[in-house]
Amino acid sequence: MIEIKNLCFTYSDCKKGVQSIDLTISDGECVVLTGPSGGGKTTLTRLINGLAPNLYPGSLAGSILIDGQPLWELPGWAIGRQIGSVFQDPKSQFFSSELRGEVAFACENYGLSKSEIRIRTDGAISAFSLNRLQDQSLDVLSSGEKQRVAIASVYALSPTIYVCDEPASNLDDEGAERLAAALRKLKADGCTLIIAEHRLSWLSGIADRFIYINHGSIRWERTAAQMNRISSEQRRADGLRELIKAEINKLSAPGGNTAALCTKNLCCRRKRTEIFVDFNFSLYPGQITALTGHNGAGKTSLALTLAGLWRESGGIVEIDGARHSAKQRRRRIWYSSNDTGTQFFTNSVTEELLLNADRSPERIDRARQLLKQLGLYEYKDVHPASLSGGQKQRLSIACGILSDRSILIFDEPTSGLDGGNMEIIADVLQSEAKQKRTILIITHDMELMRRCCDCAINMDADRKYQGPV
Repeated sequence: MIEIKNLCFTYSDCKKGVQSIDLTISDGECVVLTGPSGGGKTTLTRLINGLAPNLYPGSLAGSILIDGQPLWELPGWAIGRQIGSVFQDPKSQFFSSELRGEVAFACENYGLSKSEIRIRTDGAISAFSLNRLQDQSLDVLSSGEKQRVAIASVYALSPTIYVCDEPASNLDDEGAERLAAALRKLKADGCTLIIAEHRLSWLSGIADRFIYINHGSIRWERTAAQMNRISSEQRRADGLRELIKAEINKLSAPGGNTAALCTKNLCCRRKRTEIFVDFNFSLYPGQITALTGHNGAGKTSLALTLAGLWRESGGIVEIDGARHSAKQRRRRIWYSSNDTGTQFFTNSVTEELLLNADRSPERIDRARQLLKQLGLYEYKDVHPASLSGGQKQRLSIACGILSDRSILIFDEPTSGLDGGNMEIIADVLQSEAKQKRTILIITHDMELMRRCCDCAINMDADRKYQGPV
């Protein structure tokens, strides 16, 4: 049993944290922490798994008891053996450069026998369908594949408590269903699950309780049955995602008079791997197009190639009917990575927005209005690295919009975002599309697709163009 009593924590480098948290979690229970981005969910997970204040310093009061024993009296190795953690950014927990070694690492670190390590590693790799990837380096995997590796590496150690921060944020539907099946098995085996999550539909049948956290405090808690009875109006007012998976309506095929961007037999090879071949499609001004497909299908690789950040191995890319080299495309196309931590270069949110731009009164006012629209204005003077994952996503979108480029590519722009902020981003993207900008969104977020996309393109698992869906 986990008992949290009057828990208060404030980070040393900012005023954010949690306060007056009282929560009891029974053995074998699945508790979902939800609520707005930046509300305190990640902080609470860091306190439960002992990372705060050990790794994230700050002022601490209150207590956390694990089976009656104060958490902070336990040595770090004992906490890690009992509590497995899956972080929001899977790369932040990797210790190896290759998949099999990463899954085996924790077992090796705790001195298990070679035969036991082999059995556990093989079992975890199989449980998360990573067999075909097990000989690959981690740096060539997609974000969703990396997330599955991170979960498998924790699963191999067999802790009794799992603390997961947005474990499904980068997973496609199949990957989320696979994760749900694994969690159901863990729960059936008596494991305790604590999951900070915005995407709620995949947790149907697993979650026992939902804890809503905002401004660092628990605002309410509901059982799964109570959650199923809340109205759609109440759900939207609380900024929650859909509770039951809904199918997306069939989106129209891309179309228009003159293509803003067109590919002809586009191919991409990295080292000895063909990522996609003979890829043909068009994007049109004023349309928002969703690019979907399984994790590892080549979506991000396609985006990097279109934006000129990777060179194509064959075929051509045309913009406004004229062939453009990779160098030329870099000046015409904006690309926002799904790894927002790698794309900020300045010391404040405002400086990031105005980087390499003229500082005219009109642009400064536009930046101010956009920050307000995206709920970032109160953070205008803070360092981008101190933002939450969802806040970084919104800043990345704002930078793309202020770039004044006519073609915008956003890679998983709503990963880690609550329902309210997803709605805000959908509105912003639709507003830009009305200005005849061409927008391509790489996403697994069906709610976002229903909300703002005009058409969709699907890349299947063998990395070939499948056509509109």
